[in-house]
Amino acid sequence: MDVTPWQRLARRLNPHAQVLRSWPLTGGVSARVTALEIGVPGGSVERWVVRQYGEANVRSNPNVADDEFRLLRLLMSAGLPVPQPLYADSSGEVFPAPVLVTRYVGGEAVLTPAAPVEYAARVADFLLRLHAVRWSGELPFLQPLPGLSERPAVLDEALAEGMIRDALEPVWPPAPRNAPAPLHGDFWPGNVLWREGRLAAVIDWEDAALGDPLADLANARLETLFFYGRGAMDELTRRYRAGSGLDFAALPFWDLWAALRPAGRLAGWGLDARTEETLRARHRWFVRQAFGGLAVG
Repeated sequence: MDVTPWQRLARRLNPHAQVLRSWPLTGGVSARVTALEIGVPGGSVERWVVRQYGEANVRSNPNVADDEFRLLRLLMSAGLPVPQPLYADSSGEVFPAPVLVTRYVGGEAVLTPAAPVEYAARVADFLLRLHAVRWSGELPFLQPLPGLSERPAVLDEALAEGMIRDALEPVWPPAPRNAPAPLHGDFWPGNVLWREGRLAAVIDWEDAALGDPLADLANARLETLFFYGRGAMDELTRRYRAGSGLDFAALPFWDLWAALRPAGRLAGWGLDARTEETLRARHRWFVRQAFGGLAVG
């Protein structure tokens, strides 16, 4: 009898497991994500999520599956709502790409919440808890934040890429003012799962890094502005400032760093024309306020 790769993978976790069905999960860009329904002895059924990492992830970190497994285990032990890691494999014996298996978390990403300010407050609370995680020799495997990407031959001037790079390149990276903390690395509403109005889990940790917490905050600020609006972004920032005790002098630089990330990419996000124009208008405002912060500083 031919055994599918899914079945071989399941039996590495439980020799008696049976794969009942599998289905792709949407939203993954850098990885292929699949849900499995597993029958286990005694008649119970479990759901797992299998992440097969893409070439870019593996090229930047060949140990990405093992590192994400270790990080999720640490964050769970700190009480944070993240998927429970079950298994990691980088051997290539089941799938060519490194694989991470986590327990399925029921919930959904909410890009247009009825109460965006309240949602933003819960996001701020999560970031505060994440950045407060302390460790003793457990996080050396996390990569430092990457530096600025190489200046492309063609700049995305619709997103002020040249102006942003001109401001950042002579001073990057900012002088460290805050103790390094574990960072999600790609914090946006699509990576936050909600269930019955509560934050159920934050997912997709393959870009996790160790660095200034303002990097996560800046990216969350821009993405919250994109999808929830300025009022929600202001609440996220106010609540985070009130609870963090950090030095925020470098936030305008980190805001510009976050604003650089969509450059050359936003047009490929598959947005309808109206949504894309809304995001572009909000990006322009975000860049202006960041430069305004530099002028004040």
